[in-house]
Formats: sequence, C-alpha cells, structure tokens
Amino acid sequence: MDVETIWQDGSFVDWDDATVHVLTHGLHYGTGVFEGVRCYDTQNGPAIFRWDEHLERLYQSAQPYDMEIPYTREELTEATLELLRREQLESCYIRPVAFYGYGSLGVSPGDNPVDVAIAAWPWGAYLGEEALTNGVEVMISSWRKHASSQIPTNAKTTGLYVNSLLAGEEARRNGYTEAIVLNKEGNVAEGPGENIFMIRDGEIYTPGLSESILDGITRDTVIELAQDRGYTVHDRATISRGELNTADELFFSGTAAEVTPIRKVDNVVIGDGGRGPVTEELQQAFFDLINRETDAHAEWFSYVWAVRAGYLNHHISLSESTVDYLRLIHPGRLK
Repeated sequence: MDVETIWQDGSFVDWDDATVHVLTHGLHYGTGVFEGVRCYDTQNGPAIFRWDEHLERLYQSAQPYDMEIPYTREELTEATLELLRREQLESCYIRPVAFYGYGSLGVSPGDNPVDVAIAAWPWGAYLGEEALTNGVEVMISSWRKHASSQIPTNAKTTGLYVNSLLAGEEARRNGYTEAIVLNKEGNVAEGPGENIFMIRDGEIYTPGLSESILDGITRDTVIELAQDRGYTVHDRATISRGELNTADELFFSGTAAEVTPIRKVDNVVIGDGGRGPVTEELQQAFFDLINRETDAHAEWFSYVWAVRAGYLNHHISLSESTVDYLRLIHPGRLK
C-alpha cells in the first residue's frame, strides 16, 4: 500500500500493528458499517470529496444495529485529515469502519465495544483506467439483492457485501468485468459496489431507493450534475432486465468506480458499444468537478491543508505557528 499508518480507536498506529482479536464480533457476524471516500489532488490542493455526506451515512448506517460510534463527527474528521497529512497523501481512497469488537460472542453484541478505524491508501480507477473510456462488459448475476424487509439496504454494512462478492466473482469467473444485480422482484437494483444509470431518448433513469439499492453519494452527485445541464432525471425508476438490452447508454457510478460506461450486458452490445455522448458529458462534468476546474459545489470539498491558493478548510483552523511549520516541511504547498 506504500502507507505506514492507520488511525485506530483514537491513536495513530503502524499499519502492521492495526489488528483485532480473532473473536471480534464483527468478524463472526458482519456487524460493522463503513464508508468509501475519495480524496482528490485538485488544482487547489488535496480535498476529500463529500466527506460530510459520507460521515453522515456512516452514523445512519450504525443506527439499525444499535451501534453507538464512540467518536464525534469532528473527531473523525480531524483524525482523517491528520492521517492524510502524516502520510502526505494527495490522491487516495479513505476507509472509515466501525464494528462491534471483542467481548461476548453471542449473536447479540451485548456490551461489546464499538471499535473504529480509518485507513487511507492510493487507489486508481476501480474497474481499470481503460474502462473509463472504453466501458466494461457486465453480466446479470444469478444472485439477487436482498430486500429492505430482510436487511436494511440503505445501511452500508460490512456483512452485506458477501452478496456483492458472490455477484462480482460470478461475473469474473465468466469473463466479465462486473455484475448487475436484480432485486427480488427481478428488476434492476445495482452493481456489486455501484449504482447504475440508463439513458433512453435523451432522458436519464436510475433505480429508486425502493428497488433495494444503496443511496449512493456519487449517484446523487451525478443526478445533480445532470439536472444542472438540463437533463430530465428519473431517480425513482423501476428498470426491468429487458430494458437494459434496449438502452441507448448505460453507466455505473460509485466512489470507487466514479463514472464508468457499460458497453455490453450479457454479450448484448449497448448503443454503439462504447461510451455514449450523455455518459461522456456527465463523466467529463464529474471529473471537471473533482479536479476543481469549476467553482460549482464548493461545499462538497474538504481541503486537507487549511490554506491553499486562498481556500480555507471549513473543518479546521490552524494556528499561525502551525502554518509556519507546515510551510517549512511542505514548501510550496501553503501560502
């Protein structure tokens, strides 16, 4: 990973020392919640994208499990910013995770502690750099997405990603890059770690929350960017399996996948078999945004360094002596 440090339960520890007991409750029962967040090396300096929204979802995900995260949002924010500063990470993936720790091993977590860790490491395009331009080939998985009446689908729970693993590995065994998962009714839900969008006749469709999807933060970003550009977005759509084959364009969205075109579904060519024009426009809008080549949605960015090119990180304020020190150890970064 080329990273030396992880934040764990209030302390910065060496990467190899960030361990848990083998009888940790979350290991046995999947009782953990997590987030995947990206920090981008923007033209204004490294900035975490939509950190507040990710952090809010982390706390919301914990609620159905009666999990009380023993740190405030401010404490987790400062820990994350300090972790990125210590490792001098400019473009990276950030993984906060909270889980029931070691104690009682009954199914009920009882009085088990809630452990929290934050790791960050460099991570490029999730489905490959070429996928962003050429698109990916996917298959409809034989595994179905669980319903919200069975397990809360809008909680980002560690144990639920067994479903994603099964779908994704099935696709890769069959020569595809990724899977699409249907819900129990047989309609389109999402990918193993991505939301999905369909374009037909110039309008944009994406499955609604009632279709057993995770309410993705990149999904929300794409919807806003599309509406900003005048597109009609149906964000509570029900999409049948057959509609995928007749779509003009399809693409995935997600923190890891960003905006990735889909060129084939079960060997059926979608549109012209490449990145369609609407997908390309939204993908370009997304990358312009995260690189800060536009001033739009400034509230979505939390800068790692307090001062850079006139930008002030709203999460923290540094003393004058600290800023002087940072100028010394990171010449050219601060001004």
